[in-house]
Amino acid sequence: MGTSTVELTKDNFDEIVSGSDFVLIDFWASWCGPCRMFAPVYEKAAERHSDLIFAKVDTEAQPELAGAFDIQSIPTLMIVRDNIAVFSQPGALPEQALEDVIGQARDLDMDAVRASVATPAGESKAADGG
Repeated sequence: MGTSTVELTKDNFDEIVSGSDFVLIDFWASWCGPCRMFAPVYEKAAERHSDLIFAKVDTEAQPELAGAFDIQSIPTLMIVRDNIAVFSQPGALPEQALEDVIGQARDLDMDAVRASVATPAGESKAADGG
């Protein structure tokens, strides 16, 4: 049976994530019970949303990636759009919650997100009249 998810490593991470506008990343480990419960939900979503990249990071095999994203507990789901992490949440999501999160991430106004990311921390929006 073919899989619709991509295994991310420190070697292919930049190429896959930077080269895609919408990537979901599941940080997991084989010993993690909730990770194993979330895996089929994630796989099903990957099949339903074939226009998106569904990636997995094995935190045991890729500790540098887990460390780079400050992953404290697994599973953690992260969504990256246009190289900006727009969602990150630990815990296994039920199917409907995952669908909701994907829908919300699809609906984001990325121009507004980029603008908010470009605003330096501590600088208020009121300062520019907005």
